[in-house]
Amino acid sequence: MLRKATMDDFTFVHELYMHPEINPHLLYERQEKREFEPIYADLVARGIKYIFQVNDKAVGMIKMQPLQHRNGHIMYLGGVAIHPLHWGHGYGVQMLQEALKWAKSEGFHRVELSVGSKNIAAKNLYLRLGFMHEGVMRDYSFLKSENRYIDEDLMSYMVVKS
Repeated sequence: MLRKATMDDFTFVHELYMHPEINPHLLYERQEKREFEPIYADLVARGIKYIFQVNDKAVGMIKMQPLQHRNGHIMYLGGVAIHPLHWGHGYGVQMLQEALKWAKSEGFHRVELSVGSKNIAAKNLYLRLGFMHEGVMRDYSFLKSENRYIDEDLMSYMVVKS
């Protein structure tokens, strides 16, 4: 089940964002809790950070950010992660299916995301769910801790109206 994140989820979300296997694929450099707290508080205040839970236990997270104005028909997904202790149970598929169902119920026409070009597992997951590859954004993200840029693939899912 997806639910809006609260400040009570801070430790779980910080652990996910800063996990060494997850962090290179997400937006923020590794940082201490005190540095990350205002970033997280903003995500909660804006109501765009969600927690995916199974049997009342947090196992993953996702950011679902509606765009505005002429792009108001688009929802951007980011910060997509399942805790490594819960990999291999299909929770990533379930979480994304719920996000897409929510996007449809809210009237969005398009769902988009970017994913590291070398993150093959994530790209394959998105393709299996019906996302399409739209292009590559060269040197899109800078990994300060590794002093290098990475390319990201832009992917989208077109919501089918019923």
